Amino acid sequence: MSRLGLGTMTWGRDTDEHEAREQLEAFMEAGGTLIDTAASYGDGRSELVLGGLLDTAVPRSELVVATKSGISRSTGELVVDVSRGALLDQLDGSLRRLRTDHVDLWQVEAWSPDVPLSEVLSAVDIAITSGRARYAGVCNFGGWQTGWVAAHQTGIPGRVPISCTQVEYSLVQRGIEYEVLVAARSLGLGVLVWSPLGRGVLTGKYRTGLPADSRAASPHFAEFVEAYLDGRSRKIVEATCTAADGLGVQPLEVALAWVRDRPGVSAAILGARTAAQLRGGLRSDELTLPPEIVDVLDEISAPPR
Repeated sequence: MSRLGLGTMTWGRDTDEHEAREQLEAFMEAGGTLIDTAASYGDGRSELVLGGLLDTAVPRSELVVATKSGISRSTGELVVDVSRGALLDQLDGSLRRLRTDHVDLWQVEAWSPDVPLSEVLSAVDIAITSGRARYAGVCNFGGWQTGWVAAHQTGIPGRVPISCTQVEYSLVQRGIEYEVLVAARSLGLGVLVWSPLGRGVLTGKYRTGLPADSRAASPHFAEFVEAYLDGRSRKIVEATCTAADGLGVQPLEVALAWVRDRPGVSAAILGARTAAQLRGGLRSDELTLPPEIVDVLDEISAPPR
């Protein structure tokens, strides 16, 4: 799959179907293949928009379609339910909305201490053996949780090994370096990175205020972005912008190139509200950061010990 993936969290809400079509076409023109969605994105509206584009705007066979189950927001509150019934019901709903008989990657979106791990993994086995999904993974699991899942799925007759884990990772959020990256590399798992632009702050758009068309100004995502509008993040953003000025590129290209080339990272998932924003991020595929700049960014963004 491509080293950059296309994220669709805003599709069906802040990104309408026409803009989504333009994004998907631009993404594929740039050589992109991985597209990531979830049943929880817009209560299924993201999948509906994507499903309307598969085999109409772009060939389904040329994409790696990834979705997730386990979280819902239909009641207004975030609800985690990773029971076997809930996971498979959500997967079937995803397939209907996506207008396809299978997804290439199906991910359990959250860990829950309320459901036995054997039950969660039995849903994974059913999804794969029934042909609903080609590969399976987990999302937002900690290091020990990732290791536990891999151990339960490996070497046991009838069990289908997981292939990857999806986690947040960026210059302003390097928490996965403590355990998750180490676990994934040791277990041979791919790592998909969500929010590689630090929920948008690494674009530099918030340096002088709150743009009216930004995620932080959106009622859906304001709280999501607010976590990285602090003093520490501002210092990292300034360093990223300084590096971008020196290289003659945009800050988001620097931030994406940094996370894309981190050891163990398989792909960084890039979300955008507009096709123009997406094209700016796709240019990072041509950028390789000089070691001196990587060292400076590593130092200024180093997570607390």
